[in-house]
Amino acid sequence: MMQHASRNPRRKALAVLAGGMALALAGCSGGGDPLENESAPAASGSSSEQTLVVGSADFPESSTIAEIYAGALNAAGVPAETRLGIGSREVYIPALEDGSIDLIPEYTGALLVEVDPETALVDPGEIVDALGEKLPENLVVLEPSDAQDKDAMVVTAATAEKYQLETVEDLAEVCGELTLGAPAEFAERTQGLAGLKEKYGCEFKEFTAIGDSGGPLTVDALINDDVQVADIYTTSPAIEENGLVVLEDPKQNWPAQQVIPLIADDRVSEEAREVLNSVSAQLTTEDLIALNQAVSGDQKLDPSEAAQDWLEEKGLA
Repeated sequence: MMQHASRNPRRKALAVLAGGMALALAGCSGGGDPLENESAPAASGSSSEQTLVVGSADFPESSTIAEIYAGALNAAGVPAETRLGIGSREVYIPALEDGSIDLIPEYTGALLVEVDPETALVDPGEIVDALGEKLPENLVVLEPSDAQDKDAMVVTAATAEKYQLETVEDLAEVCGELTLGAPAEFAERTQGLAGLKEKYGCEFKEFTAIGDSGGPLTVDALINDDVQVADIYTTSPAIEENGLVVLEDPKQNWPAQQVIPLIADDRVSEEAREVLNSVSAQLTTEDLIALNQAVSGDQKLDPSEAAQDWLEEKGLA
């Protein structure tokens, strides 16, 4: 991806968290390498059937969805366990290919960009169809959910009122007066600074690299007016908690990002696929927001607890 072309704004590294790779949202992994745990016990009563290993990326939402997948599978009699906090796609896609894990929750648009960096698709159906053609051998996606978690340009209510902001088109009129806070890789992504410039003519006065992928450091910088615009994911509980305003993206700089199971084709049975598809059929964006609130908000539930509550609510436990 290109750097900011004409202004080449000065970048201030507000905070770059150690070990951060290019995946979204605030990290939450514990110590050690989750892929080293190759001897975890199978689920109760599963001696005659291989236990499926459900991985997750290194942020709370992914861990919670992985726990939902595993919980639904176990409830349906398909033995499953989780290995959480694996890291970015550069780590967990090879883990799927080598058999370290068997499936993982993914996001359609981001996954397509990973396997086809030149893609310009933004339509949900077209993205899923393209994944069927572009994924590495033996990796397939199942049915997408309605739940989406997308990048968004977010401002405080005061900034929205001051500049009369409802959309990124509105923002483009004043970008030159404002500082954007986002992960460092936002400067290099097709849908980052380059996409905002190409689709909206938006060039910020400054770009501040903040390394927690829209987490507390980013939110604090926005609330404290260190930055006036921030890249925060749409399911972040901080948006509602702080009365922040998500600007609409009418020109679709960010593609559809439906939550979808990514599986190793030769290791996941038809029975397991039906269970995972039944999860996708019920998972909504509102659910993601509530789950993130439960895990990352005041409740501070473990992802497995939040997942179990959701499964019971949906009749899948």
